Amino acid sequence: MPETEKTDSDDGDSIEPADPDEFGLVQVWWGDGKGKTTAALGMGFRAAGHGYRVHLLQFMKGGADSVEDSRGEYAAIEALPTFTYETTGEYGWHGFSDGSDDDEHAARARAALARAREAADEGYHMLILDEVLYAANRGLVEPDDVRELVESKPDDLELVLTGGHDRPEYVTDLADLVTRVEKERHPIEDGQGARKGTEY
Repeated sequence: MPETEKTDSDDGDSIEPADPDEFGLVQVWWGDGKGKTTAALGMGFRAAGHGYRVHLLQFMKGGADSVEDSRGEYAAIEALPTFTYETTGEYGWHGFSDGSDDDEHAARARAALARAREAADEGYHMLILDEVLYAANRGLVEPDDVRELVESKPDDLELVLTGGHDRPEYVTDLADLVTRVEKERHPIEDGQGARKGTEY
């Protein structure tokens, strides 16, 4: 089960916006630079501002006592009746010293991918699978399973995939938009940690 979620039952089920005219593309945001999740969230907020139904499903993020519990985007999403979210990770990230083993991380990631298949058929206009490409890069889910999800999505669903430092060749040929976010400089290299209001 998701660690954190806001679903349609929490708010305005009665809102029925007109369907967007040209949704249905597949977007891939990858690379070693900062901003992939931020860009996807920006699109989500824009779509929700037009009344479109948006769902954010986050892989490898979430859990009690983590920074994920205090992310500013969750408060913003909760203020919008057509934007919902779920987090499916454990405290910390896979590969970090969070007390979880690889099997637990993989089980959570596979459950998140199964949830993504369900969400794809739940009438959303935009589905954001945040860090799903990281999950595939790190061997937590099979790349072929991610590809199958993309191939089977409804034609009118805008599907946004983020994460990963390695080019996701298993989906780039299916994508309508592929953006590589490249790091030139990052303040973490100078010891600057994540800042409230910019990174979370």
